[in-house]
Amino acid sequence: MLKLRMRFAKTGRAVYISHLDLMHTFHRVFLRADYPLKHSDGFNPHPILSIAVPLSVGHGSVCELMDFTLVQDEADLSQLKDALNRSLPEGIEALKIYEPAAKASTIKWLRVSGRLEYDEKAAADMVSPLAAFYARPELPVTRKTKRGEGVIDIAPYVKDLIVSGEGLDIRIEAVVSVNEPTINPELLVKALEQNAPELSPDFAEFTRLEVFTENMEVFR
Repeated sequence: MLKLRMRFAKTGRAVYISHLDLMHTFHRVFLRADYPLKHSDGFNPHPILSIAVPLSVGHGSVCELMDFTLVQDEADLSQLKDALNRSLPEGIEALKIYEPAAKASTIKWLRVSGRLEYDEKAAADMVSPLAAFYARPELPVTRKTKRGEGVIDIAPYVKDLIVSGEGLDIRIEAVVSVNEPTINPELLVKALEQNAPELSPDFAEFTRLEVFTENMEVFR
């Protein structure tokens, strides 16, 4: 058996593939590439395959991480990557395959980039108000939980946030917590909707850029 980790990108139209469909896609891709995955034991065996921090539908990423176990004991990792890419659908690309150096449970932070669109407001006029809003000491957001609705102050779990104007759009780059608690980047927009609706964008999308440990070391 060979335990490996893949860093892959999910962009373009592929951002609308759900997590479950993505897992099914990878199951088929490994079979097509002739690299069989090890299956679990028991009455309902399934491929040993897991994605560290599942991505929300509609969000892109260039730093997704998937752990998997091959039946074989050895493999040329460059050839494996090329074989998978030949079978992967448009928008999903294996970037690197390597032996994991740390457990996924040590992931703490994500660097994300967001694009905000305003139909009737100039991007240049929104940069300063948005920067001032996100600099507030408290950013309470009401969100759904397994127990109903709850309020969380996301301010302590968002850092290094930068707002800039780019043509007709606003760009936000920030580092957000993804473990204890998990801060979905969409909460940055919900914070606007609930606390400063006049700053709320007409459209927003986010892309993951990098994954970090508690100490802000790049996770591998």
